[in-house]
Amino acid sequence: MASPRPAILLVDDEPHSLAAMKMALEDDFDILTAADAAEAQRLLEEEWVQVIFCDQRMPGRTGVDFLAEVRERWPETVRIIITGYTDPADMVAAINEAGIYQFLTKPWHPDQLLMAARNAARLFQLSRENERMALEMRFLGSTAESKLEKRRKALREGMGFETLLRAPQSPMNAVIAQARQFASFDVPVLLVGETGTGKAALARAMHYISLRSDRPFYQLNCSGLTDELIEMELFGARRGAVPGLANNKIGLAQKADRGTLFLNGVDGFSPRLQMALARLMEEGAFQPVGGAETITTNLRLIAGSHRDLRALVAEGQFRADLYYSLSLAELALPPLRARPGDVAILAQHFLFEAARAHGKPVHGLDAAALEFLENYDWPGNQRELENEVTRMLIFAQAPLLGAELISRHILQAPPSDSGADRSADAALTGEGSLKDRVELIEMRILRETLTRHRWNKSRAAAELGLSRVGLRAKLERYGITQPGRSLAEEEEED
Repeated sequence: MASPRPAILLVDDEPHSLAAMKMALEDDFDILTAADAAEAQRLLEEEWVQVIFCDQRMPGRTGVDFLAEVRERWPETVRIIITGYTDPADMVAAINEAGIYQFLTKPWHPDQLLMAARNAARLFQLSRENERMALEMRFLGSTAESKLEKRRKALREGMGFETLLRAPQSPMNAVIAQARQFASFDVPVLLVGETGTGKAALARAMHYISLRSDRPFYQLNCSGLTDELIEMELFGARRGAVPGLANNKIGLAQKADRGTLFLNGVDGFSPRLQMALARLMEEGAFQPVGGAETITTNLRLIAGSHRDLRALVAEGQFRADLYYSLSLAELALPPLRARPGDVAILAQHFLFEAARAHGKPVHGLDAAALEFLENYDWPGNQRELENEVTRMLIFAQAPLLGAELISRHILQAPPSDSGADRSADAALTGEGSLKDRVELIEMRILRETLTRHRWNKSRAAAELGLSRVGLRAKLERYGITQPGRSLAEEEEED
């Protein structure tokens, strides 16, 4: 799971100035904006802000006055003033009163603003690291842990297996237990699973509890890339090897030296790429594109495959020696449809992550929505689930998201102990009488329409061109009831 980006708070009473600053910084940072000091203070109380850019001249109070208060309450936050003038006396006063890190004068250039933001975020990170190291030194005499072990422990907690969300009885528990065993041994690992099952996250977690955790982790998703592009990204290239390459390009195999490289999509490698990868595995050696020299590297390779490599070897599509080199440790990640109970946990997590990223507060998903999400089979796995939850967030009008926001093809899959019911899909291409096949489709349309209208039968009947009595008859015929309610209760209401 990716680490959260640094949060920057922009304070300015001029909307166009706020918009310009946000545009310059939003690719690298999470941006919060405030039109005055009161709004900025409220955001500081709710959010973890690393850097503040504040305009000096604002109605009611100056930027220095506000930042002086920030210094008292949130001293670790890096404070930057944006001003149209640079009087030396004012600058000295600002430094003394508010601990200003930097002054930016108007008009500023976007690159200047971005550089100041990056430097300030780095300063914040170094300050936190210095504080952490100071605490380590204080307690060094009372613990036998080395500094390296403490760092590894922090990485395990922040980026290790604890970040892989799952239910207490999830099938992923067995996979993660095996991954923990493999992680501490410096051997190649092969992760097999459908697209979107979380192979990259598992590879990253294995790296951060391995002996290489203090070295870099890189990943490359090769699916859909050409041989030439994969070779350049993996092995690098010499200047002039391809049109437009003005400088030497260092490949990930070299960057990941003494670290870990996760290479996803190896099942799609051509014979030429398989040969180059086999050499990298056996000799730790490779040649950059357009280069004659041989470069060596000491990396740990974790490979990802969407298909069964053993079957591809049997079919002659994958080198047997490469498969055995990659699969000393092999883990199969289950698809989301085989992880009952995990969908609800992941959906809530994706929702809150999306809400934070888009600045739209929510309380969660209601029980009916979670039921529909749990009983869909998610052919696109976690990626599809994340996209669906984000789409629901976009259209949500209330903090608690209901089932009516879910896409229609998911709503049309009635609850089932074994995942979504695909019987109506089969009805379109399978066998059986026309009456039986039409009824299967009719049942799904009825349930989906009622859910979208929050079980308002009058509206659903109107959309379907039925009378309320006619709709009720069909519901009784198929035994369709609102989740959490019995047929008797609905008859009483009618």
